[in-house]
Amino acid sequence: MDKFIIEGPTPLKGTIPISGSKNAALPLMAASLLADSPTTITNVPKLRDIYTFNNVIRVTGTLVTFDEDEGTLAIDPANLAHLEAPYELVRKMRASFYMLGALLGRFGQAKVSLPGGCAWGPRPVDLHLNGMREMGADIKLEEGYVIASAPKEMEGGSFTLEPSSVGATINLVLASVLRANKFTIKNAAKEPDVVIFCKRLVEMGADIEGIGTDTLTIRAVDHLEGVTMRNAADRIETGTFMIAAAMHPESDVTLTGVDVDDLGHFPETFRKTGAELAMNGDTVHVNAPEKLQPTDIRTEIYPGFPTDLQAQWATMMTQADGISSVTDTIYYDRFSYVPEVTRLGADMEVSENTVTVEGKTPLKGASVMSTDLRASVSLVLAGMIAEGKTDVLRIYHLDRGYEDLEQKLTAVGARITRTDQEE
Repeated sequence: MDKFIIEGPTPLKGTIPISGSKNAALPLMAASLLADSPTTITNVPKLRDIYTFNNVIRVTGTLVTFDEDEGTLAIDPANLAHLEAPYELVRKMRASFYMLGALLGRFGQAKVSLPGGCAWGPRPVDLHLNGMREMGADIKLEEGYVIASAPKEMEGGSFTLEPSSVGATINLVLASVLRANKFTIKNAAKEPDVVIFCKRLVEMGADIEGIGTDTLTIRAVDHLEGVTMRNAADRIETGTFMIAAAMHPESDVTLTGVDVDDLGHFPETFRKTGAELAMNGDTVHVNAPEKLQPTDIRTEIYPGFPTDLQAQWATMMTQADGISSVTDTIYYDRFSYVPEVTRLGADMEVSENTVTVEGKTPLKGASVMSTDLRASVSLVLAGMIAEGKTDVLRIYHLDRGYEDLEQKLTAVGARITRTDQEE
């Protein structure tokens, strides 16, 4: 098991390329299974979750070819015949549950294990299953598996997502585009991952109305054709590196390959810290402020502040002059990073779904333990601003969601070494 050894503090100066989005790529991979011909997806990152989902798809008989150097993924479902996604693979990543919608939508049958994924927070799949039942599918649970079947034509109907859910929106679209006469999803997720997913399905021949709004109406088409499609840039990676750049007063960082329109309200919140921010085309430039301003945030569904950036934001606030609060309205228990950052010297206190941060506190290196993807990267940010050596243990979480993280950061001045945790 690997760990990072980080020597800090170091300013960041230079250019960081933004990778393709994992959270957008995975639904596009599932969508490719609905087509009658091969699909090629470009701008795909080299991440553990991508490799895991490649293997989930291969179990069905689908040919999957990943050119890592080019970031190109080719998926040919011509021999797709095994309509099952097994526990030993699905347990590794929740997004594997998209196989339920894809297989049910394409073939009218599916056997998919209930999912696993990050250790924090209850994220039940009831919305996915109840929506498919409303659509006209027969859904049973047997020994940890979902057994689903559907007629060639389902009447469809209407289903309201309470609460709005990216995963459920995607799965219901997958299940309905080839099979439901008319199906309406109310309170549908509007995140960029959902928008690009729906747009690419339309390019394949799907009939979807209301893309980008909270009401999606899907009408079944006879078939979908494989296409060549570009994956979105990773907006969470973009936000993470913006935060990293703002934490050291001498940092000056340019991010390239950004989908600026996908950042929602995050840039205007980011400017409140005093950081200088310039966005031009697909480029974002950040100049750190001499004095970081305390800035309260509340996570919201898109285009509000992303829950996937709250750990990084709270870590940045340890370097702001004053008291700030970070409230997560999406997941109430996503604060496992707090005791670890506190080990480095932060003054942070959690009450229910809010962490209060009192800064500015000098951070000093120590050993800290990663618990999930975003908590892990917040510890890396803390280590880069801390005095001395920080060991970040169990960094396999980072390999799920950040492509070449240490290479990108060391290229702009960070001192990060990956080594075996046992050494």
